[in-house]
Amino acid sequence: MDWKNWTPRECANLCFILKNDQLLLIRKKRGLGAGKINAPGGRIEPNETAYQSAIREAREEVGLTPINPEKRGELHFQFVDGYSLHCTVFLAFDCEGEPIETDEATPFWISRDAVPYDEMWEDDRHWLPLLLEGKPFVGYFLFDGEEMKSREIEIVTEFLDHGHTVHS
Repeated sequence: MDWKNWTPRECANLCFILKNDQLLLIRKKRGLGAGKINAPGGRIEPNETAYQSAIREAREEVGLTPINPEKRGELHFQFVDGYSLHCTVFLAFDCEGEPIETDEATPFWISRDAVPYDEMWEDDRHWLPLLLEGKPFVGYFLFDGEEMKSREIEIVTEFLDHGHTVHS
């Protein structure tokens, strides 16, 4: 896979909220990954930044507003059917509101030590622990449907995001 010359068809985000050692996850009801467990997130709309999209998607999907989400990772997905996706991963340590179920997702809080990786996308078990350990990362994944064919993950020293440097 030539990742240096790769261009995604779509851009999206995931916004994890970690509050009092509890991680907010969702069971997706529709769209890519329906039935799987993930974090709130979705496609970035035209004229919207990944940061703005992360906040909007969390509000729409679970009724929560993440407070000061920080960029912690980037994921690059190529599917053998031609679909490709770039995903910015955010982490917030607080939020406003109470989680609500919507037609898109069923939210729930879980201990950070009890993440149900067997019910998530196969790549999550390779980068989500890095997120929870505070290590910024970049990941590259090739999928055939829901089966991961290859992966490359790098821990990066920093991201420059919204004028703040996040160090590993």
